[in-house]
Amino acid sequence: MKLFGKSAKIFTGIILVLVSVFPSYWLLAMSVRPMDEMRGRISLIPSSLTLEHFRNLFTEKDFSRALANSLQVSLISLAFSLVFGVCAAYVLTRQRFRFRAKKPFNFWILIVRILPPVAFTIPLYTMFNRLGLLSTKIPALLSCILINIPFIVWFMVSFFQRLPEDIEKSARIDGASEWQLFTRIVLPLAAPGIAAVTMLSFLYAWNEYTYSIIFVQSPKNYTIPLTLATLNSEDSLTNFGLVAAGGIMSVLPVLAFVVFAQNYLIAGLSGGAVKE
Repeated sequence: MKLFGKSAKIFTGIILVLVSVFPSYWLLAMSVRPMDEMRGRISLIPSSLTLEHFRNLFTEKDFSRALANSLQVSLISLAFSLVFGVCAAYVLTRQRFRFRAKKPFNFWILIVRILPPVAFTIPLYTMFNRLGLLSTKIPALLSCILINIPFIVWFMVSFFQRLPEDIEKSARIDGASEWQLFTRIVLPLAAPGIAAVTMLSFLYAWNEYTYSIIFVQSPKNYTIPLTLATLNSEDSLTNFGLVAAGGIMSVLPVLAFVVFAQNYLIAGLSGGAVKE
């Protein structure tokens, strides 16, 4: 009976792994499969391989510009969001920092986290339109900052609350300034949480589509999600190989980031989830 139960668990685990991995495999297989093999019944394993879809993606669809736009929007918005979000979370968790706007700021964070992003589209569109920014990447960048700062504050508040304040008190007794205390003691201790929230914020900015499709009106400023959407909505028959190649290219930067930051990411997510 025990052997049967163990075999059932192994079989179930294999099925779950195959189900979760298959979409990624199929995306990769479609990206390297020639167009001739995409007509009629498609085999599970490509009979031949080609890089034609990747070449056409960069030569005909100017995918490199979309990649550069996504990197600019994601990295710049991430930098601003981290600086303001981490500092704000630290100030909100320490009783020695007192200011009148503390409660309204907490309320604003809660409201932004509760409301869906689409709720802000009309006021943001009106503001960006009056400022004449709809022909630039600035609206998409500012929209990512608007969403990411409350998320970073909400996540890091729980992480900072778990850090022992005795270490900070000892450093203050030894003559450390507030800036030295924050940069040399608090930030190194909070590195796992910062790594986790960096990854999640970057993912949101990288995959952001709702604000971009409304605010970004110039094709030269299209990010990767917008470019992939145009590939999938042409009047002619959709080139599934081209779309799959774009999907693979959009995943590679995120995958590389996760591989290098996975240890900090796991520690940060687990550390912020439990409150002692």
